[in-house]
Amino acid sequence: MTDTPQSTLKSGRLGVFGIVFFVVAASAPLIGITGAVPVAMLLGNGAAVPGAYLAVGITLLIFSVGYATMSRSMTNSGAFFAYVGKGLGVNAGVAAAFAALVAYVTIQLAIYGFFGVVMSGFAAGLGLELPWYVWSLLVWVIITGLSLLSVDVGAKVLGVMLVLEVLVLVIAAIAMLANGGPEGWNLAASFSPTEIFAGGFAGTAGIALAFAFASFIGFEATAIYGEEAKDPKRTVPIATYVSIGVISVLFALVSFAMVTGMGASQVADKVIELSGGLADPAGVLFGLTEQYVGSWLTFAMGILVLTSLFAGLLAFQNAASRYFFALGRGGVLPASVAKVNKAGAPQTGVIITSALAALVMIIFAVAGLDPFANLFSWMSAVTVIAIVLVEILVSAAVIRYFMKNEGGNVWTTKIAPALSIVLLGLGLYLLMSRFNLLAGTVPDGVDPSLPESAWALNGLGWFLVLLPFIALVVGYVVALINKKENEQLVKDFAS
Repeated sequence: MTDTPQSTLKSGRLGVFGIVFFVVAASAPLIGITGAVPVAMLLGNGAAVPGAYLAVGITLLIFSVGYATMSRSMTNSGAFFAYVGKGLGVNAGVAAAFAALVAYVTIQLAIYGFFGVVMSGFAAGLGLELPWYVWSLLVWVIITGLSLLSVDVGAKVLGVMLVLEVLVLVIAAIAMLANGGPEGWNLAASFSPTEIFAGGFAGTAGIALAFAFASFIGFEATAIYGEEAKDPKRTVPIATYVSIGVISVLFALVSFAMVTGMGASQVADKVIELSGGLADPAGVLFGLTEQYVGSWLTFAMGILVLTSLFAGLLAFQNAASRYFFALGRGGVLPASVAKVNKAGAPQTGVIITSALAALVMIIFAVAGLDPFANLFSWMSAVTVIAIVLVEILVSAAVIRYFMKNEGGNVWTTKIAPALSIVLLGLGLYLLMSRFNLLAGTVPDGVDPSLPESAWALNGLGWFLVLLPFIALVVGYVVALINKKENEQLVKDFAS
């Protein structure tokens, strides 16, 4: 199949910062800091949570060494699966694509559930009471419409939202750090390796690291936008490093400021007090902001939680639709899936992604399932398993590809990818062993926060934790029996 205006994404639309806006917005830092950080502090390693986020950030930077090197060798909106296909073979690439699609579809579903909860609560405070799914479906219409526009339009929308989101977090962090809190700065309590890994991987350290991994979802999407980037061989690697750096520093800085604001020795008690025993995790950051800055910033944060969720929805909608597009163009899915509209957006991919999201939301609404405890918790936990699994495959693909092709050096093509396989493998183990805590899929009578409860899952939990692996196998089987794949599946579209 030759490239035509109907099967090619419009190039030259995004620079480094445009891609960074999409990627950092996808990580939804305000949501992670209000939702994941307090839980990691109370159930995980307390004051050392900032160090856990920094450790995961370093791990992903090591992964990105090989990832960025590969992005200089090929540009393809399939990103993960294109890289795996190029290094480990087309069949492995298609398998990775199925697992990656599970990740991007489930994370978008998770955010729709969270948005419905937050928006319904916000509107109820204004006297307008509507079910969560009404708000989720309304924003679904807006997300679908924006996704059908040019990608640079979406980048501008995300850019404005992200700047405001980061600004309020930085203001709150500076205020807490400047005040020093009840005990002053305690860098050792937050960043000492002995504190970060205290409790062991099966215990509190493992819990904190699992939540930290979950907070970085989305950074890997830099390469997805390569075909639409200006000078992708340069833009994508830079955007990858910048994105991970920004996310790592932001999470570490703000969580350290929260520790300082509470007092390192009082973190557990303060989290319980401010969150009502984790009934409202956002109450920790909001309460501290109220104390050290004022109610005006707390109000702004409340609004920006909604815009952060909106930004994440738009970012992951774009990522998933481009995966469908690349699979259609490569012959794995029908060629019609590779259709783009006049704005250069992957129209059919957008429609498929939106249709899946609407269908699942309707099923959850009809079944009366909880949008947070079920839709958000189940789907977000599946996402992080799927992403880390595919990242391991990408690292292996980088090693294999550069054993046969020129480019990079020993560090970027062998040592760093091999090290990332080890570190990500450890991360995958932690995520799977603590899946019951992330997803809430624990057998009756089991406390998932206890070290001995690792791997204790009910039937649904085992299905969800294995879903990315099931998708991987299904994708491999599809690739074996499908004879329609073509060179565009792993083609370098910048050459």
